[in-house]
Amino acid sequence: MRTYTHVVHDLTPVYDEHSRILILGSLPSVKSRGQFFYNHPQNRFWKVLAAVFEDTLPETIPQKKAFLLEHHIALWDVIASCDIAGSSDSSIRNVTANDMEVILKTADIRRICANGDTAYRLFSKYYLT
Repeated sequence: MRTYTHVVHDLTPVYDEHSRILILGSLPSVKSRGQFFYNHPQNRFWKVLAAVFEDTLPETIPQKKAFLLEHHIALWDVIASCDIAGSSDSSIRNVTANDMEVILKTADIRRICANGDTAYRLFSKYYLT
């Protein structure tokens, strides 16, 4: 039997008026909650972005925020709150979605990317229907 916890998303989105790409996750992992997006050292997110942009790997939270803004990337998650067992996306239920208008009214987003199936499915359910 899974033990569910009600989680309220505690990270603010990173974006500015120059953001053109929005990358969406589902919800921060247990290890990243209260810190920053993809902040666990084993997560490959920042290594992949650095390689894609042929840039230096950002290590600190201020460096990561600056990296995103320098490359015109907005970053947030689809879920504002939900019930979840650990960090398992497959266990997510009772979702309340974040209000993407916060970003979309400020930035000229030209591309929206989901970091996985759950983020894509939830974004499609809450914003494309």
